[in-house]
Amino acid sequence: EVQLVESGGGLVQAGGSLRLSCAVSVFTFDDYAIGWFRQAPGKEREGVSCISNDDGSTYYSDSVKDRFTISSDNAKKMVYLRMNSLKPEDTAVYYCAVVEGVTTVQAQPMCLIHLVYDYWGPGTQVTVSS
Repeated sequence: EVQLVESGGGLVQAGGSLRLSCAVSVFTFDDYAIGWFRQAPGKEREGVSCISNDDGSTYYSDSVKDRFTISSDNAKKMVYLRMNSLKPEDTAVYYCAVVEGVTTVQAQPMCLIHLVYDYWGPGTQVTVSS
C-alpha cells in the first residue's frame, strides 16, 4: 500500500517562508511523479508543482513560479516544497500526491491536474497572515 504524509505546514507572516515535506512509504513504482496541490476553503483543488522521479524535471503553476521550489531525495523517498515570499492567498491545505508511469513532467501542465493522481496524503495546513 502506498502512503504519503505531508508535514511542515504552519502559520507564517506574509513575505515569510516554509518548507513542506512529503514522505512516501511502501513505494514500488519505477517511474512516477509527485505533485503538490492546495485547496483553500470554497475553492477547487489547485496544482502547485510537480517533479518526476525519473529525470528530475519539474513544473510549476504560474501563481507560484519563481517563489516555490520543488525538490526530491529519492533515497529517502522524500519530496519537498520550499515556499518563499508567501502571500495571504497561498493560505490553503497543501497535499502531495503520486502518479505512476510518468517519466518526465517537463512542459507537461497535465501534471498539475489532480485527477491524474493515484494516491494522496492527508494534507497539511498553511496559513499566511497579512
